[in-house]
Amino acid sequence: MKRRNYLAIALLSTALVTTGCGITYHSPSVKEAAAGVAVREVPLTAQSVLVANRSSYTPKPLPAAFYQTAGGGSLRFGGALPDEPFVPEETPGALQLRPPPEILPQTYRIGVGDVVLLATKSVGSTVEELTGLLAAQNRRQGYTVRDDGRIAIPEIGQIDIAGLTVEEAEARIFEVLVRNQIDPAFSLEVSDFNSQRVAIGGAVGQSTLIPITLKPLTLGDALTAAGGIQLANDEFGSIRLYRNGTLYQIPVRDYFQDPALQRRLLLDGDAVYVDTTYDLEQALAFYQQRLDVIAQRTQARAQALAELQTEVNLRRAALDEQRANFATRDEYGAVERDYVYLSGEVARQSRFALPFGQRATLADALYDSGGYNNATGSSRHIYVLRASTNPSEFGAVTAWHLDATNAVNLTLASRMEMRPNDIIFVEEQPVTKWGRSLQQAFGLLGAAVNTANAAGN
Repeated sequence: MKRRNYLAIALLSTALVTTGCGITYHSPSVKEAAAGVAVREVPLTAQSVLVANRSSYTPKPLPAAFYQTAGGGSLRFGGALPDEPFVPEETPGALQLRPPPEILPQTYRIGVGDVVLLATKSVGSTVEELTGLLAAQNRRQGYTVRDDGRIAIPEIGQIDIAGLTVEEAEARIFEVLVRNQIDPAFSLEVSDFNSQRVAIGGAVGQSTLIPITLKPLTLGDALTAAGGIQLANDEFGSIRLYRNGTLYQIPVRDYFQDPALQRRLLLDGDAVYVDTTYDLEQALAFYQQRLDVIAQRTQARAQALAELQTEVNLRRAALDEQRANFATRDEYGAVERDYVYLSGEVARQSRFALPFGQRATLADALYDSGGYNNATGSSRHIYVLRASTNPSEFGAVTAWHLDATNAVNLTLASRMEMRPNDIIFVEEQPVTKWGRSLQQAFGLLGAAVNTANAAGN
């Protein structure tokens, strides 16, 4: 029994000596040199992060299928579309104001066809001397200006008064009466105005001829005398005036809005015609054709949209298949990727694939893999090990050292960019080293006791 105890103690002493000498447990750490490779430790600061990020690196791009869209096609019509229906050129917007020139009022001149009346005093001597004239006056018979411009008064003769004003005609008749030794006490007036007329037609109450009298005839008076303008919608109405071979035009809306246009004077021989520049029946036919064309165009567009949708669906299916094939190849490791490796007291020893098309940081790689174990890992010693790609440096390694005991320094981790084949290493805490050494030592002690017991038996 005593011999077995001595043997166990001897084995325990041997285990403790070997443990203390570090023979059984080797704690990984960053050294100044390893296998003849120089190691340069650089503390991570705001300035050194900028230096570390200067190394050139282009992230691997995603396949083109991930940048393409299924849309972008154009409508295609199966055949020629029907022609647009004829659009009348005279539209409300095409109406132009071309009013007749303004003229000064003119004194009325007696013309062929006018009827004049002679009025005399009701005295005996005059009745006896102008029996024929008085009889005509009493019967209210006037004297019509004949084609030669004259009127014929019984027992007096023919008197030329055409082209004269009423005052001038009175003076000429006065001379004739005096020459015939007849009392010239009379008055002259025009009873029927037939020599000067204006024609009014079109969209008015009644088409008619309006005579020009002693009072100058205005456009407004003429239209009123014809029953006024009769239009369902004055937007399309136009007043056209023909004078001496010239056509003038006044839109109805302008006519009603401008009183000066209503006061324009008319002349003998003027022809005024009120019409619409857009016939409603023609408009109805036009819009019916328009609706038919729109319906055919709509049908053609609907068919083209259906074809385009089918094409888009085929494109989308092809792109989805290409992307799915790429994801499958990536899952099986058939796609070349750039990796960063995590070692030491991290949550999981693993590798972190650098993303496509963008750069990743130390924080991305570390915390995407679960971070590091605060119970065993030392926040004071977090390293990014980066081997030099310069052949003249023979693979020298730079250890970018992050001291995260001050949590503010973790912001540097979000700025430190990763490069392919970087190694993120988190060193263990001193107490972790001792705990693992003791754990291994106690394991050796148990093995020694078991060996001693087996020898004693």
